[in-house]
Amino acid sequence: MPTVMEPNVNEETKSQPTTPASAEPELFAAEIEMERKSGNFMPVLLILGLVLVVGGTIFYFVKGARDVLTVPVATTSINNILNAQGPSTVRFSTGTVVSSLNEKPMDPHYKLLAKAGIITTKPKGYNSLIVVLNPAGEKLFSEIRAVQKVTNPDKTVTYVVPLAERKLVEVNKVTMIKPHLAQVEYTWKWTPNRLGTEFDASGGMVKSFSTWERATLIKSYGADFYSAAPTKASIVLMENNDGSWKPYTE
Repeated sequence: MPTVMEPNVNEETKSQPTTPASAEPELFAAEIEMERKSGNFMPVLLILGLVLVVGGTIFYFVKGARDVLTVPVATTSINNILNAQGPSTVRFSTGTVVSSLNEKPMDPHYKLLAKAGIITTKPKGYNSLIVVLNPAGEKLFSEIRAVQKVTNPDKTVTYVVPLAERKLVEVNKVTMIKPHLAQVEYTWKWTPNRLGTEFDASGGMVKSFSTWERATLIKSYGADFYSAAPTKASIVLMENNDGSWKPYTE
């Protein structure tokens, strides 16, 4: 009688292949987390940007409000400008002065200086003068600041003598055009020295000359209306990086 064979229960059952768990849920969750963080970060960036813009605007206007030209600073700036223009002067030479491109001894400034007692002149030929500086002229020049004296190769001595300086009377008004740019209205006048009063175009000395001579003295030899009323003027100043204010040039 055939024997029925029982299966070997002790034989290890062959393991069945298993499908690995999918990583998609983890990736999906990571993307959601990144989007959430990104969504939280963008408002922060927008707020920071807005703060920078508003803060920068406030700083600009506050700084601009401080960068105004005050009257004391304007006064200093205008004084510097007037001083830089230098005084009006008269130029002449002593010795045997011959007419040339730079020397015109027959022009009226020599005659005026002689009338004022500064020099003594004597004609030499049709185009030259013998010019001597008088003791009164030497004394006067010693009292005038910044007189220039140069001895030339031909033994003549050339003098450049200040007559009057521009002086600030008042800064009348300062108007800010925009930050760092201002328009200044001011008043100035001439301040002549003793020789300058002789070259005053409204004075008796200059009026004693002919019309052509007066015009020549004013045009070329320092004469001006030194006793006239103060002059009003206006200038636009710009603030430099060092805080100084200088004439604005486009």
